[in-house]
Amino acid sequence: MSARILVVDDDPHLADLVVMAMRYEGFEAEAAGSGSEAVSRVAGYPPDLLVLDIRLPDGSGLDTCRRLRRLGHRFPIIFLTAMGRTEDKIAGLRSGGDDYLTKPFSLEELIARTHVVLRRTMSADRLSYAGLEIDDGPREVRREGRLIELSPKEYALLRYLLANAGRVLTKQQILDHVWASESGGSEGLVHTYVSYLRRKIGDPPLVHTVPRVGYVLRPPRS
Repeated sequence: MSARILVVDDDPHLADLVVMAMRYEGFEAEAAGSGSEAVSRVAGYPPDLLVLDIRLPDGSGLDTCRRLRRLGHRFPIIFLTAMGRTEDKIAGLRSGGDDYLTKPFSLEELIARTHVVLRRTMSADRLSYAGLEIDDGPREVRREGRLIELSPKEYALLRYLLANAGRVLTKQQILDHVWASESGGSEGLVHTYVSYLRRKIGDPPLVHTVPRVGYVLRPPRS
């Protein structure tokens, strides 16, 4: 699936370069110029990874990171900074960051670190997309940090949709995967359980109907 990256830096030239590099790599990417703008963007559409400058016009990126963690956001954060002392790196990691890259840096290294961090956080037993997270260990589902209680069948359906985020799945594909060992499954059953999921996941909607075909998990169209 294509991960969504939010780049937060008050240098528009650098932010544009990073966004273009991320898009060239196949990611969805956009930029924010301040910590407050980043928090606002995240509230509406959480990314899968945040690239965050430490020196921002409205305060420290460390404070922005701490604020996002307090709000329950668990997506990984890579810090960018001109401060390369060991104590600066430790402060970044302790504030809730996952990696730390010192300016000047190469775009190739940033892309490589992005892939590593995403592989670690989007592993086979933990999937994340557009602020929705599913963890097979404790069998927990969260949206923007909010715990969502699902029945076993709802969990299996959501996991299948999430593992195929952005891909249209037919009703028959869903039946074959989620109700494979059971008889009597019908397309109406799929519709019913999708309705259950939509109600529990909440707005903005993530599970969309593709008329006469099936369903797709994707962010709402702006």
